[in-house]
Amino acid sequence: MLRLTLKSNIYSYETSDPCFRPEFPGVIHRPEPGPGALSVAGVSVMDVKRSTQANRVEAMAGTDREKALDAALAQIERQFGKGAVMRMGERPNEPIEVIPTGSTALDVALGVGGIPRGRVVEVYGPESSGKTTLTLHAVANAQKAGGSVAFIDAEHALDPEYAKKLGVDTDALILSQPDNGEQALEITDMLVRSGALDLIVIDSVAALVPRAEIEGEMGDSHVGLQARLMSQALRKITSALNQSKTTAIFINQLREKIGVMFGSPETTTGGRALKFYASVRIDIRRIETLKDGTEAVGNRTRCKVVKNKVAPPFKQAEFDILYGQGISREGGLIDMGVEHGFIRKSGAWYTYEGDQLGQGKENARNFLKDNPDLANEVEKKIKEKLGIGVKPADLAEPGADAAGAAADAEAPAKSVPAPAAKGAKGTKAAAAKS
Repeated sequence: MLRLTLKSNIYSYETSDPCFRPEFPGVIHRPEPGPGALSVAGVSVMDVKRSTQANRVEAMAGTDREKALDAALAQIERQFGKGAVMRMGERPNEPIEVIPTGSTALDVALGVGGIPRGRVVEVYGPESSGKTTLTLHAVANAQKAGGSVAFIDAEHALDPEYAKKLGVDTDALILSQPDNGEQALEITDMLVRSGALDLIVIDSVAALVPRAEIEGEMGDSHVGLQARLMSQALRKITSALNQSKTTAIFINQLREKIGVMFGSPETTTGGRALKFYASVRIDIRRIETLKDGTEAVGNRTRCKVVKNKVAPPFKQAEFDILYGQGISREGGLIDMGVEHGFIRKSGAWYTYEGDQLGQGKENARNFLKDNPDLANEVEKKIKEKLGIGVKPADLAEPGADAAGAAADAEAPAKSVPAPAAKGAKGTKAAAAKS
């Protein structure tokens, strides 16, 4: 109810309607007394009543919209199953699951501690840059975690002996060497939809030759066949990858575009679909040859994360790939440890918490290789400092106050090894020196 009161040529209003929200001040002035509608600046009693009615209708409409939305959500769940649609707040906030790459520097550059599960990943670069080596390390790490892995060898060039040296369990590895691109991608689709795989590798996109090209004559033109094949395959498998938490790594080669005057002429094969569907794209390059005297023993490799949907992109990582051994994890730990202050370098000597690791990087690397517990300790400290692989739930209990949570979060980075452990480590170092 709206009540207007006249006092000293001024009308004021009183109302018990909670929906009444006037667009003008709470006091209505009447400039000239006399008969007629009450108004100031074009606002009359009828305007007041209309405003009240409109606000009441608006409030009712808001309630009806919520009911309509709830009814639509219920119908969607009945038709497509529970979980087909939900509010983001109802979904548990789970950390991103990853597969380590074998290089601590690259795990840090990826921002989440490795290659994300349930995503499409592209690894590309020039010949002999370490694409397959990097992928085989990811395969070995997935198997060590108890996962099943498939390798689609479209190039027919996988070396089982080299894979064993990198830690791959070749007896448990599922291998396919398809005859054409359609067969390779159909096998990939069936394996992904089984939901039993943790990782599947396609080596390589350039070798996924369409059936029409294989059955045709040399010199026949098949414009866009491979690009259409890749686009269709990625449309089919992307959702299945996410539902089954299977990671698909596509190894790709480089080609050059003709007639490019500005910018890089390099491009990858298979069209543009893979660039869009990939959550992570890694550009891997060989930048230096490692030598022992005059003999080449490995490559210094640089990886650039050119696309990343799970962390900030464009970060770089450098590590060593040794011939016959793969990525030198210990060498990467030494580089990262020196950079972040955990390992001290004085001249040619490397020292960790007062214990000498060795003179020269090669000796320090061998010492860490002989003491895997020490290497794991250094890696853990590096990742904790950089916030890689640390789950907030592990650092603070639910319901803890902010100060307690902050103290818990800082605890792992500031934790001091137990005296017994340090004594054991010192014993190992002393034994190695003697």
